[in-house]
Amino acid sequence: AALLEMEENQITLDNLEKGADNSAFSSVVSPPSPSPRWGTGAAQGAPANYVFQGEERLYEECDGPCGESKEERKEEEKGRFSFYCRKALQPASKAKHFCKAHAKVLRRVILGVLGVAYLCYFIAACWLNFQRALALVVMTAVVVFFICWSLFKKHCGAKVLLLFSPIWKCFQKSWPWLKWLLWVSLLAGLIIWLALDTSRKPEQLISLAGFCFLVLFLFACSKHHGAVSWRAVFWGLGLEFLFGLFILRTTPGVQAFQWLGDQIQFFLGYTIAGSSFVFGNTLIEEVFAFQTLPIVVFFSCVMSILYYLGVMQWLILKISWLLQVSMGTTPTETLSVAGNIFVGQTEAPLLIRPYLADMTQSEIHAVMTGGFSTIAGSVMGAYISFGIDPASLIAASVMAAPCALAMSKLVYPEVEESKFKGKASIRLSSGEEQNILEAASNGAAASVGLVANIAANLIAFLAVLEFINAALRWFGEMVDIKDLSFQVICSYVLMPVAFLMGADWADSPLVAELLGIKIFLNEFVAYQQLATYKKNRLSGLEEWDGSRKQWISERAETITTFALCGFANLSSIGIMLGGLASMVPQRKGDLASIVLRALLTGICVSMLNACLAGLLHVPTEVGDCVTFLSTANFSSTSYTTYICCKQLFASLVLENGTLSFTGAWAGVAESMLCLTQCCGHYNNTSCMG
Repeated sequence: AALLEMEENQITLDNLEKGADNSAFSSVVSPPSPSPRWGTGAAQGAPANYVFQGEERLYEECDGPCGESKEERKEEEKGRFSFYCRKALQPASKAKHFCKAHAKVLRRVILGVLGVAYLCYFIAACWLNFQRALALVVMTAVVVFFICWSLFKKHCGAKVLLLFSPIWKCFQKSWPWLKWLLWVSLLAGLIIWLALDTSRKPEQLISLAGFCFLVLFLFACSKHHGAVSWRAVFWGLGLEFLFGLFILRTTPGVQAFQWLGDQIQFFLGYTIAGSSFVFGNTLIEEVFAFQTLPIVVFFSCVMSILYYLGVMQWLILKISWLLQVSMGTTPTETLSVAGNIFVGQTEAPLLIRPYLADMTQSEIHAVMTGGFSTIAGSVMGAYISFGIDPASLIAASVMAAPCALAMSKLVYPEVEESKFKGKASIRLSSGEEQNILEAASNGAAASVGLVANIAANLIAFLAVLEFINAALRWFGEMVDIKDLSFQVICSYVLMPVAFLMGADWADSPLVAELLGIKIFLNEFVAYQQLATYKKNRLSGLEEWDGSRKQWISERAETITTFALCGFANLSSIGIMLGGLASMVPQRKGDLASIVLRALLTGICVSMLNACLAGLLHVPTEVGDCVTFLSTANFSSTSYTTYICCKQLFASLVLENGTLSFTGAWAGVAESMLCLTQCCGHYNNTSCMG
């Protein structure tokens, strides 16, 4: 019966082209094979030795050699399997083709749905507690502004430029005399502001004098005095001053950077979840390596994710555009210096790696100076974990970018014709990760070398420092000089520099000591020592322990934080040369001839930032000491306790053997009780009786 049915529905070559509509497949469905023998054998009259009944294959015996070999049967099974796979994947294939055909519409629909969902969430957050949602409001406003600006520039930018072109032409004609009027006005305004501001705090004039001295010193070290681009120098210093003024003096700037620093500190706290799981709570609380170094891993991972998402590239491009437009520098050097705000001295040049071979020596010098003048975001997390003020670290990194570019052009002016001059933009290189998980993994893996490098350097440098101190003590004892050490030598040699930056004369030896550690060893060790001084101050220890100073003032702390914020130390020379030489090995000679000049410039850039911080620093108000001490719990002390107790001691008057109080403490009933409590913690002559 099966054979008769097959003969009636014989497959022809014409019917074969119709596929499944062939009448031979009307009652049962048989999968086509990629081999042509399925249809042609029957068409040519080959002996049919199998038929299909349902889904079973019925084999018939025959006397002749009509059976199929095992290889042919395997090919048939593969053909059937591939057919069923194609049939099963057919809906997915259709969906894929549909998505490709309507990609723009689907993208808009998805973005619209997400936008509506976020809008509902935003309204709900503001409705429930607007004060709590204030940070969300600010971030949303910033994102909406840049989205609107991008859309406006894309669709209306050309029309607006055409509309304002007559005004721009008129402005260009008037610019030769207008720029002098602008410079004179700015200079006069700056002088008036400085006169009014420093009249209340004359010690700020010392920082101003130090700033001017360092600029003149770098000009004296310039390679080509007559070729200096004063536009780049003045604009760079002006932008540095404006950034500093906004961050350190204005209420929005202080609050914004303090909030940003607090959020970073809070964000870095999430490191504990991973490090405590791996190392245990005991180790991360007691051992430095397990407490601080995991932060570098976490921060590196986050930075890698931000690079994959394009956030870092967007930030770097915006900052570099501002610097390039104002200072007139080339896009390659500007982009690298802007990148140094967020990444290290060897990572930032990777942004412009394809262009390094064709850059001039002045541009290479700018790239090196930017690397020496700033710190990487990953190690910034470690410094914050020490207790260093995060707002000061962020401010120092931002202010260093325009200053580094300006001082680089002062020390090594451009005398060659740059290939990138006048070029609107350059192509920004990015990572090769395929997804966000790979980016996170690569970031964490890349930090392993950095963590090992930090740990190895700390072990080596601290051991070398101890050896140097032991040798110096031995040489000192030969001539009856006791306690001679590397720190003591630095405190004397660099003490005038520390004083010029704005530190008090009493604090200058300790600040100079930290500067020496930073320049000759590294900034990691220096920040660790600065954190110890800050901890002593905040815990309310006495300022002097015999002849040894236990901490420095808040103003000196801020100045030192800015002065140490940079990779400019002798050990970084090898890192800088090794990193750049691996990218452009044909320019090793140029790199070696420039690196020492760039190192000196980087050191001075950090000091210029410190001078500006000393000029703009506003001390923290202690508040009402009478109320504080009257309600204080003297079981522990703080910096406020120490200051208020000093104020109480200063108000004491001894007349005819009787103690009395003056000033704010006059007539206060709790005066004697507070005096007794203060004498329990601090030494004073009035406590002797």
